[in-house]
Amino acid sequence: MKSTPRPFPAEPFYLKTGTGNRFCLYHDAYPNKECHGAFIYVHPFGDEMNKSRRMAALQARAFAAIGFSVLQIDLFGCGDSSGEFGDARWDIWKQDLEHARHWLTNRVNVPVNLWGLRLGALLALDFARSTTDTIDKIILWHPVINGELFLTQFLRLRLANEMLSGGHEKSTGTQAMRISLASGEKLEVAGYELASDLAGSIDNLRATKLIVTKIPVHWFETVSDAGRTMPPAGAKVVREWEKVEGGNLHVHLVPCVPFWATQEISECPGLISETTKILEKCNHEL
Repeated sequence: MKSTPRPFPAEPFYLKTGTGNRFCLYHDAYPNKECHGAFIYVHPFGDEMNKSRRMAALQARAFAAIGFSVLQIDLFGCGDSSGEFGDARWDIWKQDLEHARHWLTNRVNVPVNLWGLRLGALLALDFARSTTDTIDKIILWHPVINGELFLTQFLRLRLANEMLSGGHEKSTGTQAMRISLASGEKLEVAGYELASDLAGSIDNLRATKLIVTKIPVHWFETVSDAGRTMPPAGAKVVREWEKVEGGNLHVHLVPCVPFWATQEISECPGLISETTKILEKCNHEL
């Protein structure tokens, strides 16, 4: 039986910024491959980041194997980077991506792409809209559609923990938690201290307001079974995107478990193979 080649090891390092160090992993394009481009991976929010590390590593290696380097960066207050999660702000995370882009362009003279998962997909779109530098392509993995709904689901984790720990009728509802956040308080939710400013930024996020133009965007939506259509919320975003002049959106539906939210660490080989195949096809069409 033919053995699978060992993946080329990633390079770990700390990237210095004005607000501390960011832990990074750099996957160089495999030595026998010409480097066609570089990706910045924008990880998801909270524990979704930890649940997704395996998939992010597998996809990064797959990109490297076809000639695309990948920079994985732990944003401020996340993972092994400096800072406390409770001090994280949306604008700081965007600045982190700017530092990552600058590091990449100094490392390799190739087009820079973005690859974002869940809330990281919205951060990637927001960054692409605000940066003055060229972004070549954007890959979105199951992007969050509505920040307000996403934040509500996150706050409900606190309610669930209160019930599991013996909470009763005095448990705080999500509306009361929002009032506390609006007053400037920080809340601990599922082990993460959430600041009012960051909560407000997430609350205001809408995929329909983050449409980018003139950049090819490949949206990979995970579905439970083959043959399923895009969910209504996602379909609405696609229709809005199609109305915008210069929009260049390509939607791909992939059967896949929600690996960012499963109890155990899980994989979705189909998502990796489909993403890699689409990128190879795009590269060959150039």
